[in-house]
Amino acid sequence: MTPPEYETLALERQGEHVLMATLNRPQVLNAINTRMGHDMLDLWTRLAAEPGELRCVVLTGAGERAFCAGGDLKERDGMTEAAWRSQHELFERAFVALMDLPLPVIAALNGHAYGGGLETALGCDFIYAARGARFALSEVRLGIMPGGCGTQNLARAVGERRAKELILTARAFSAEEGNAWGLFNRVCEPAALLTEALDTAGAIAANAPLSVRQAKKSIHYGLQMDLRTGYRFEIEAYNRLVDTEDRHEGVRAFNEKRKPVFRGK
Repeated sequence: MTPPEYETLALERQGEHVLMATLNRPQVLNAINTRMGHDMLDLWTRLAAEPGELRCVVLTGAGERAFCAGGDLKERDGMTEAAWRSQHELFERAFVALMDLPLPVIAALNGHAYGGGLETALGCDFIYAARGARFALSEVRLGIMPGGCGTQNLARAVGERRAKELILTARAFSAEEGNAWGLFNRVCEPAALLTEALDTAGAIAANAPLSVRQAKKSIHYGLQMDLRTGYRFEIEAYNRLVDTEDRHEGVRAFNEKRKPVFRGK
């Protein structure tokens, strides 16, 4: 997959199978404007349709201060209702495209993440956060509410009561608090954040890519079902792997005591 150059995103291949995508508006703390909405929707859609050799994505922000400050309120100042709704429809499509992406996405929160910035991270598969950064879903202070699946993803990560407290108070919390609540997978020293996230991405990319994608899908959609239905979904996903070349290669490599060479077939 060779995406075009984006105005608001910087893309960098990390080896053959990992892509690092960076929200690239550091002058405004990587706030999400309409152009970034178009760019993110295009990127996630392209990666879903034509991943090529890519097997994992790390999403981070440019600069040292913020991952993403949320929606660009300067752009929104004075917007008509019709323009606001049109822009938000674009954002909604980008959030859904991220959450539906078959490739795993690791959010590496290099700094503060507020509003739609935190919601973008919540749409990823899991999150590493830099020590010292602050986070909040602060929309109720602006007369709106989370609209990037924040009420859904936060509640699923930390539970209903904690999500209500955080969203209704709009209060900020630390990386350590988010980690203790199960929202973040790891708290990293700022200088080590990207190294740790990329190391994890590399470990994921070394595994059978079809297996990784099927397992991700089974976890994500299975949690929206009762246990028995989720299990049947899991078995359907499992059975799609039995006759793949990678399954044959994995078993053969195990018996030959060598590292498997997976090709995503």
